[in-house]
Amino acid sequence: QVQLVDSGGGMVQPGGSLRLSCAASRTIFSSYTMGWYRQAPGKQRELVATIASGGYLQFADFVKGRFTISRDNAENTVYLQMNSLNIEDTAVYYCNARHPGLRGVEYWGQGTQVTVSA
Repeated sequence: QVQLVDSGGGMVQPGGSLRLSCAASRTIFSSYTMGWYRQAPGKQRELVATIASGGYLQFADFVKGRFTISRDNAENTVYLQMNSLNIEDTAVYYCNARHPGLRGVEYWGQGTQVTVSA
């Protein structure tokens, strides 16, 4: 059974930092592209960052060097380090695992709320 478990969300002041974690089933972690997406109220879900099994990175423009994504293959975990958070970063953040070759084969975590507020 494929399972992604997101964690690490919370409330932080503008300029603060959070680190999100996503623990994945061993059966998918090693070969899948792992990533983070987010969805703010009233908006569509959007890409934040992805990391392929070979380490290739992709970031949304709004990240602007503030976020980093990494994966620990030994722990089957992907991380999103978020620095210099601003109010516009408030959203539910979802972990995603996508098969690199089969379109439509992907899995989602349950989401973790990130709230940036003064």
